[in-house]
Amino acid sequence: MQIFFNRMSQLLTTEELIVFKKEYEKEAYAGIRVNTLKCPVDKFLRLVDFISETDATPFCKEGFYLSSKSDFNGNHPLHHAGAVYFHEPSAMSSATLLSPEPGDKVLDLCAAPGGKSTQIAAKLQGKGLIWSNEIVKNRANILLGNFERCGIKEGIVSSSDPESLCSALEGYFDKIMVDAPCSGEGMIRRDPKALEEWSVEHTLSCATRQLKILNSAKKALRPGGVMVYSTCTFSYEENEGVIERFLEENPDFELVDAAENFGRPTLSGKARRIYPMDGGEGHFAAKLRLKESADRFRNNSTAILTPEKKIPSIVKDFLSNTFIDTKPYERILIKEDKVYILPEICPDLSGTHTIRAGVFAGTIKKNFFEPAHSLYTTADISNLKSIINLELNDPRVEKFLRGEEISADSKTKGYTALCIEGIVTGFGKFSNSTLKNKYPKGLRIL
Repeated sequence: MQIFFNRMSQLLTTEELIVFKKEYEKEAYAGIRVNTLKCPVDKFLRLVDFISETDATPFCKEGFYLSSKSDFNGNHPLHHAGAVYFHEPSAMSSATLLSPEPGDKVLDLCAAPGGKSTQIAAKLQGKGLIWSNEIVKNRANILLGNFERCGIKEGIVSSSDPESLCSALEGYFDKIMVDAPCSGEGMIRRDPKALEEWSVEHTLSCATRQLKILNSAKKALRPGGVMVYSTCTFSYEENEGVIERFLEENPDFELVDAAENFGRPTLSGKARRIYPMDGGEGHFAAKLRLKESADRFRNNSTAILTPEKKIPSIVKDFLSNTFIDTKPYERILIKEDKVYILPEICPDLSGTHTIRAGVFAGTIKKNFFEPAHSLYTTADISNLKSIINLELNDPRVEKFLRGEEISADSKTKGYTALCIEGIVTGFGKFSNSTLKNKYPKGLRIL
C-alpha cells in the first residue's frame, strides 16, 4: 500500500495526500442509478424508502448514493424489473461527459458489465442506437442480460476485438465511449484483490494497451463526432499520458472542454479527475472530437431484414395479438427458428461478431410461436394488450420472481405480461385465472 501512496504523492499536494490516505480508512462508496427507460426518478423515489433526493450524486442526475446500512440488493423486485442499476457513483461521470442525445448512434467499445451502456441507452430514450461491445465472451453475455433487464430495444451487443469491430464500422458512430481496461487503482478501497494485482509495471502495460484501443476506436467515429476516454484508475500514464500521446499521433482530433464541475480539472482544465475525497471511488474522463475536416469514410450501410412474405403467419398473428401498435415490431430477422426485432437504426452486421441485434422475440415451433422473456421486458406497458399489474407489496410479486404460479381475477387467456408498479418484468401464460410462470430459471429468486 505504501508504494501506491508514494505514487499518489506525485499527483497530489501534501495536504491532498493526507486527506486521500484518510479516505482509505472509510467505507467505499456504493451507488445506484435509476433506469429511466423503465421508471422515472420521481416514481422510483416514491416507491422506496432507502434513498431520497438528498442522496443524489454530482455525477449523474439519475444517480444516488446507497448507504452500507441499506439492505437493498439484486433480489429486490425493482431491480428484477430493470428500474435500477447498481453503479459506482464516479463511474457514472463518463457517460454524463459523453452527453448522448436521442437519435445518436453510440458505441461503447469496452462495455461489460453494462453500467455505462445502460446509462447511455436511457439518455437515448429509445431513439438512436447503442452498440455495446465486450471482447470477453462470458462478460458479453452478462452485458446482454443487463440489456434485457433494462429494457433496451435499440441496441446491439457484440464480442469482437476493438480493431476488427471499428474497422468493420468505420465512420459509423456519432459518439464513442472508451472505458478502457486499466490498473484499477480506483477499486483498491472496495476490492483488496485490486491492490494485490497492482504494480507500476502493470500500469505501464495498461497504458500501452489503452492507447492501442483508443487508436482502434477512432476509426469508427464520423467527422465531427465525439469520443470519451475514461478509466477507473489514478495513474498519470493511463490517463493524461494516454490522451497526450493520442493527440500527438492524431492531429485531426482535439480535446474538448468537459464542461462539468464534478471532481477536479486536469489537462489544462478540460478533463476531469475524481478521487475518493470528491465523492467517488476514482475515475478519469476526457472528451475528444474528430474535426469536421477529417477525411473519413462515412458508413451508411443497413442490415438486411427477412422479406415480409417469408415471415410465418404464426409470428405475425402473435405480434398483432400481443401489441396494440405492431409498427415497432416490423423489422424482423429470422435465423433458423429464432425471431429477432432489429433496431430502427442497424448497419450491416458482417464481420462484427454480433451476439444480439435488437430484441430476441422468440422461437418458431412446429405449430406455434413461443415468445421470449426479452420480448416483454423491452415492451412499453401502454402498447401491450394483456397485462397483470401488481403493487410492490403484493405477495404475488415474490411468488412470481420465485418462478411460482400466481392467481388473478381475469378472464384473459394466453400469454400475459407481468408488471410491477407499471414496469414490465416478465410474462406468463394465463389459464383458468392462473398465470403459469415463464420467468427464466436463471433469474429467479432462490
